[in-house]
Amino acid sequence: MNNIYEERIQKALSYIEMNLTKSISLSEIAEHSYFSPFHFHRIFSGLMGETLNNYVTRRRLEKSANLLVVKPQMTITDIAYDCGFSSSANFAKAFKKYFGYSATDVRKPNQVSQTQVGEIVKRYGKSFEPQNMYPKYWFQSQGHKKSSTEINLERLNSKSLCILSSDGGYTPEALFSTWNQLVNWGESQGIVSEKQYRLAFCFDNPAITPIEKCRYHAAIVVDETVKVLPPFAEGILLKGLYATLYVKGSVEDINDAQMAFYSDWLPSSGYEPDDYPMLERYLNDSREDGYTELEIMIKLKAASH
Repeated sequence: MNNIYEERIQKALSYIEMNLTKSISLSEIAEHSYFSPFHFHRIFSGLMGETLNNYVTRRRLEKSANLLVVKPQMTITDIAYDCGFSSSANFAKAFKKYFGYSATDVRKPNQVSQTQVGEIVKRYGKSFEPQNMYPKYWFQSQGHKKSSTEINLERLNSKSLCILSSDGGYTPEALFSTWNQLVNWGESQGIVSEKQYRLAFCFDNPAITPIEKCRYHAAIVVDETVKVLPPFAEGILLKGLYATLYVKGSVEDINDAQMAFYSDWLPSSGYEPDDYPMLERYLNDSREDGYTELEIMIKLKAASH
């Protein structure tokens, strides 16, 4: 993707994400990405692989599915309005059509009797099962045992970052390509590979988002004086309290640790995740070592009542 186009599309995606709770027009989004409204729809579809309307609707439905699980105190109607739907009836229809299951099915996955097929399968080839949204059912379905969750709390100061977004979501090929570019850029700036502080911002849940559509930002810490130019972008690791969990092993080991983090430690911790993506801090090169060594990092805030 052309660097200028990529930067403008990222502006459009950021604007969409900040305005999912309200109705937003094509012209508004185009204005914030500096593209002509007459051509923006075709540019967006060509670069993103889906129409603007499909993207916005998908993000609203994915947000609602997450809220159904992590915010059990919210009513389904409140979630519908919080995710930009004009009525609970419109939300219910769109949710069932896309996921194949109703919002109530997601809230009560143990009562779902048979697999349903929604547009998520037809459009993206992504299977969706409500039970996989919940750690206790996920461990049963995978046949895995829960990992030990030795969590450390750490207060971090803000850090300046150089960020590169994956253009293929969480697919291995896209992740390796993204990191190759970023690591090489860091070395060109005098930050040798072995000294790089590497972070990944993992925005989406692959249980509900097609893996190639998951938003993933690779980042390395840089000095404030370093000049960052497209396709790279400047970013900041926010100051605050983080819970960290060290994991070493396979992809399955990491998935198990993440689920145990959320199911075992967080509910009894007195904290809840802040409005910030899950982070992974990489400590090795998995392609050279044959395993992954990392820290899972979650920014925290005091649990609300």
